[in-house]
Amino acid sequence: MTALFDYVPRVAADFEFSAPPQIQSTQLALLREHIAYLRAHSPHYAARFAEIGLVPEAVRDVVELAQVPVLTSKRDLEVAGERFRCVAEEAIADVCLTSGTTGKPVALLQTAHDVGRFAYNEEISFRAVGVTAQERVTVAAALDRCFMAGFAYALGLSRIGATVIRAGSSSVAMLAGVIQEYRPTTVVGVPTFLLALAERLRETGVAADGCGVRRLVCIGEPVRRRDLCLSALGERLQQAWQADVYGTYATTELATALADCAHGCGGHLHPDLMVLEILDDAGRPVPAGSPGEVVATPLQVTGMPLFRFRTGDVAQLHAERCACGRYSPRLGPILGRKNEMLKFRGTTVFPPAIFSAIQALPYVQDYYIEVRAGFDLSDQIRVVVGLPDGCDVKAERIADEIRAQVRVKPEVVCQSLAEVRARTLQPDKRKAVRFFDLRQRTGEVPG
Repeated sequence: MTALFDYVPRVAADFEFSAPPQIQSTQLALLREHIAYLRAHSPHYAARFAEIGLVPEAVRDVVELAQVPVLTSKRDLEVAGERFRCVAEEAIADVCLTSGTTGKPVALLQTAHDVGRFAYNEEISFRAVGVTAQERVTVAAALDRCFMAGFAYALGLSRIGATVIRAGSSSVAMLAGVIQEYRPTTVVGVPTFLLALAERLRETGVAADGCGVRRLVCIGEPVRRRDLCLSALGERLQQAWQADVYGTYATTELATALADCAHGCGGHLHPDLMVLEILDDAGRPVPAGSPGEVVATPLQVTGMPLFRFRTGDVAQLHAERCACGRYSPRLGPILGRKNEMLKFRGTTVFPPAIFSAIQALPYVQDYYIEVRAGFDLSDQIRVVVGLPDGCDVKAERIADEIRAQVRVKPEVVCQSLAEVRARTLQPDKRKAVRFFDLRQRTGEVPG
């Protein structure tokens, strides 16, 4: 464990406040090192780069990555994961598994250097939202089943010197007791879980806003709209806890997280740890501020480094200087996943937009979407909502509320909260499953 805390970053802590030319030149140098490392150590990429004659010096600018005809998909990792390993087996210090939400779980093999690197990433991300050594932080995220997130958060907070309360997310009742007894100043968790936690406290006669929590660091679900203002979910969290709400973005494959700073203007990219591209359907870079697929190249990874990994997530990058003074680009909230885009009577919509409309309805306590293939290029969208006992809100009213927000009026079905949670809360998933894509499947496989 000592080696993990001995990790020394390649650049100074204030690197992101440097002028853009310095950031770009440093990132380019690290990218070239990354390509050279892959050529020398990765069986998969060595073969791919040899096919196209790619050498580090050929990339003269980070934007030229879009001209390199090599992309990595989750399917590549599922099929040929071992060919991505760059070190001997005895050099592997930790095995992380993806959640498997969108397919077969994938193993990401980490060296001690890699674990130290993602701990450092979390350290600088938590520092950006204002966490200090004087704070107590409850990590309400999975710490088991080989998931990276909770492990990384705990290590990053330890590097800061904060008191870490590793409560996990398996029991709302247990976590409510932890909040009351230890009174953390910051809580890290999935937004809908944190709302359920506030409700649990209320049921026991305790107001969440009186528990001393000043900051909620939200993972797994967006809490901001495309304009970077808080979404309905973010506003409900802020109101319930009377705390500042911060968004984050990460996937296991990236081994790097992007988090809001104290100004809450999108997730800051750490340019020395990752290169981000936002691409259109043809694989071309889109202008800053335009949505596209997030494609990432994590830098300074040694165990299973990746090159131009297609996340499948759709978002936009903000390039202007942040109010905090950083010049590092910021990633806006995830608008949806490319393979989950819905078409409904001439309107294109992503599930998160429908989720956001539902989250604005205080009487809906849980929900999910089913989508089936329809006719005339229009999907059949069915929204199932869980209402509390005694709630007499009609499905038609909920459908109208959704249409007012997203211009789509889906079929809405009201069920008991227990029935809905039997579908959304699955024991093998680390967060609620709310989208079921049945358009091209014979079984009901979560999307």
